[in-house]
Amino acid sequence: MESTLKEIGDGGSVLDLDPKGTVGGGVEDIYGEDCATEEQLVTPWTFSVASGYSLLRDPHHNKGLAFTEKERDAHYLRGLLPPSIVTQQLQEKKLMQNIRQYQLPLQKFIAMMELQERNERLFYKLLIDNVEELLPVVYTPTVGEACQKYGSIFRRPQGLYISLKEKGKILEVLKNWPQRSIQVIVVTDGERILGLGDLGCQGMGIPVGKLSLYTALGGVRPSACLPITIDVGTNNEKLLNDEFYIGLKQRRATGEEYYELLHEFMTAVKQNYGEKVLIQFEDFANHNAFELLAKYRTTHLVFNDDIQGTASVVLAGAVSALKLIGGTLADHTFLFLGAGEAGTGIAELIALEISKQTNAPVEETRKKIWLVDSKGLIVHSRKDSLQHFKKPWAHEHEPVKDLLSAVKAIKPTVLIGSSGVGRTFTKEVIEAVSAINEKPLIMALSNPTSQSECTAEEAYTWSEGRAIFASGSPFDPFEYNGKTFVPGQSNNAYIFPGFGLGVVISGAIRVHDDMLLAASEALAAEVSDENYENGLIYPPFTNIRKISANIAAKVAAKAYELGLATRLPRPADLVKYAESCMYSPIYRTYR
Repeated sequence: MESTLKEIGDGGSVLDLDPKGTVGGGVEDIYGEDCATEEQLVTPWTFSVASGYSLLRDPHHNKGLAFTEKERDAHYLRGLLPPSIVTQQLQEKKLMQNIRQYQLPLQKFIAMMELQERNERLFYKLLIDNVEELLPVVYTPTVGEACQKYGSIFRRPQGLYISLKEKGKILEVLKNWPQRSIQVIVVTDGERILGLGDLGCQGMGIPVGKLSLYTALGGVRPSACLPITIDVGTNNEKLLNDEFYIGLKQRRATGEEYYELLHEFMTAVKQNYGEKVLIQFEDFANHNAFELLAKYRTTHLVFNDDIQGTASVVLAGAVSALKLIGGTLADHTFLFLGAGEAGTGIAELIALEISKQTNAPVEETRKKIWLVDSKGLIVHSRKDSLQHFKKPWAHEHEPVKDLLSAVKAIKPTVLIGSSGVGRTFTKEVIEAVSAINEKPLIMALSNPTSQSECTAEEAYTWSEGRAIFASGSPFDPFEYNGKTFVPGQSNNAYIFPGFGLGVVISGAIRVHDDMLLAASEALAAEVSDENYENGLIYPPFTNIRKISANIAAKVAAKAYELGLATRLPRPADLVKYAESCMYSPIYRTYR
């Protein structure tokens, strides 16, 4: 991946640290949230000590009916609450009962967002304790529908909105955000939201959702997370004509105007928050995603979840699947449907891992991987007309026009979908892959569920129960010929929270490909024999905080090994250190 980005960018490496490109700074836990234990008393600061009515309206410190008698006296809450005092556990039980009564996922999403806006710790307590049930609500697939309807369900702004109107004033806008110690920023321009296309300013649901998972699954403090949407317009006619649309009603800025705004943003972030803030690019269109990652990877701590996060989680699935399908990565042939950010990012990371395992040049290991785009198989005869990020995958082969023909010609053992187009793994395609392999690995990664290349039921039925299947969005277990199959979910949420935590705890100042490989290997190692017996190639989300701590430790260790970590001295036990740094949603006792 680094070699590809070098070609796009200036040819530099993330290990070439230029003093002119680095600044002092970083983040500090000024409120003692990280270092204090749950038993220690803390002060509920806002800009002053919160009390009375303002305390009940402050989501960071509000506990609702869980305020004790002593706290009600100390903070002028008498009469502002009913006399009953309940535990956080009882609050959680009541809210889960309420949420389960809603029939529509979007109703559950709105209920969770409303909870986050009034009681932050209770929101994260619910999400952590009920992660498998609530993850599809706050993240894919429901977040896609929420973004489509964001203008209608918009109640209270979350995050920062930076539009073309703020050009020349972005640093001032960043200073309007009340929190100063930011560790992770997730930013989108809304042009390619999941598989739903250009949603403009309404793409804010993605950074908000991603950062809630950074906290719930990775343990990064909520106060250290900043969601940002950069609004340069939209080309979505439906939104431009929607009276409830909340963004700029103009066509997208492109070219110099676009990149000048992004450069001002990147410069302002570094100036305001320092060298060690992780900037995660999210749901940018292909042409911008690669350019931005290539341009800023050597000067900023940047990470693109669509390119690098997806690649890391899919590589982990492929590595763990070897126990079911046999052989090494180098023994297999990979065929992708989709050659955008996700497809080429996954392909490059797989090629890098094969190169690492076999000591073969990555130029050679790429030849085990083939990609199909909208014009057919990517081959050498098409090279002159290809976008730069597709060119490394243009191998010698006669032209092939469609996926089914490509399957028959290439004879893949692994079929991966990242096309963003639903139902493209047809019955004929899956039957052809199954005819070649006893246990074909089929990964239908596109989100949301409606855009998945096939369903779990289709994969298992058309392969006669032989497929090893994983998807981007969740599918329910499926029974075929008396056997129950549990589909795996190749969800980026396995990787980016733990990866981000590892970057934060090590004080890393750049992201290197070897850190992504370390995250993949750590995730693959978490799959148990019991998981394999159920046909799973990913571990259950119920253990995600432990998984994230282990991933964080491996990522941090690699950052130290590469000389990219700045938090010294290095902790003796990185797993324990990662766990000690993780945010806890348990209520604190106020003075």
